[in-house]
Amino acid sequence: MTQEPFDILFVEDDPEFSSGYVRWFEKHGHSVEHATTGQEAVSRCDQREFDIIVLDWNLPGLSGLELVQRMCDDNPDTEIIVLTGEGTIEKAVESMRRGVFDFLSKPFSMSGLERRCKAALERRRLKMENARLREVIDRVRTPNHQMIGDSKPMIALSRLIDRVAPTDKAVLIQGESGTGKELVAQAIHAGSPRANRPLVTINCAALPEQLVESELFGHEKGAFTGATAAKPGLFEIADQSTLFIDEIGELPLSLQPKLLRVLEDGSLRRVGSHKERRVKVRIVAATNRDLQQEVVAHRFREDLFYRINVMSLDLPPLRKRTGDIGLLVDHFLGNDWEIEADARAALLNYRWPGNIRQLINTIDRAQILADDGVITIEDLPVEMTERKKEIVSETTSAEDRSIYAVMRAHLLDVLKREQGNKTQAAQILGVDRRKLYRMLLQYDIGE
Repeated sequence: MTQEPFDILFVEDDPEFSSGYVRWFEKHGHSVEHATTGQEAVSRCDQREFDIIVLDWNLPGLSGLELVQRMCDDNPDTEIIVLTGEGTIEKAVESMRRGVFDFLSKPFSMSGLERRCKAALERRRLKMENARLREVIDRVRTPNHQMIGDSKPMIALSRLIDRVAPTDKAVLIQGESGTGKELVAQAIHAGSPRANRPLVTINCAALPEQLVESELFGHEKGAFTGATAAKPGLFEIADQSTLFIDEIGELPLSLQPKLLRVLEDGSLRRVGSHKERRVKVRIVAATNRDLQQEVVAHRFREDLFYRINVMSLDLPPLRKRTGDIGLLVDHFLGNDWEIEADARAALLNYRWPGNIRQLINTIDRAQILADDGVITIEDLPVEMTERKKEIVSETTSAEDRSIYAVMRAHLLDVLKREQGNKTQAAQILGVDRRKLYRMLLQYDIGE
């Protein structure tokens, strides 16, 4: 049966005894390092993180109890197995009390030790999973909306997502602001083998440089002012899952080599630490910049660009998805709302420079202004109603245009007589203030 390899540190001063175990574990596919003293073991653990430490109780220098305590304190995420040729119940109990996973008396079989290592590795996974879940509660975004659209660009995009999602390859999502890049990242994660783990997200444009580094890679206690406790970074939280790096084009040039290293071999160091940690994370990145131009301008590393751009997905702007606008309007409105035909026409004919994000905000605003669950053209922003007036004015009769002019003149006359007091003007017109504001928008009357 295939075994999953693990990183193990063997701490043993008997070269004949340790060499046989090291060779056996390496032969079975595990990564093994060897130390002969307690101090050497401490130094090795300062440089990198191990899954398991197997250490002899009787070593030169530090006593067995001192070394166990030091290892447990300095390596809380590592499982420790203690070996001794003089096993006693008292030693075993004291070791377990200090956090050791197991206590074995010599001699023992190599296969028996490997079984105990596998059990220790399982406990390590459970502990780290619980820690990740606690972190995830406050730091992970969950999907808000499904992808909507049956236009040709969206059908092509969906096919690409279906092809790339089941792989572990890095994906670069490119598109204007507000086109739904995070939704695409969520769809990729949902279609991947990592879907049962949380999607972890960071927006590089929303944080200053020093915080981006700490958020991505974590920090140790005292690493900088305000670092009162050690904190895992998002790479550690996203271990065995997907990390979505939004606005990666805003990532400071000074941090790009550190990100590249994680993507190349999975190794990282927290801010303020020399210890190497290893993670296995799938990267999905997004940007509204032209990263190829950023590479030419020396603002983005070329090797990092090719590392994150294994597969590129280009999101179409909403103005090129006109067939989807009606579907999106109905989706964001919900079942309890209606929209009048002229208001729908205004939304369909608008060019949407802010893309889907602007559409969502427009619907939210209209629902606040609307009466009785029906959105009218009066509830839409003035830039959209002006466009609608241009469209309607070409086809409406002279009589309709005359009515519009009379109503506008009447509103202006009332406001003039009330010296711009909208509360008094609304009372004279027999409407509430909210209705008056909509009328002012409809008839193009500003302050």
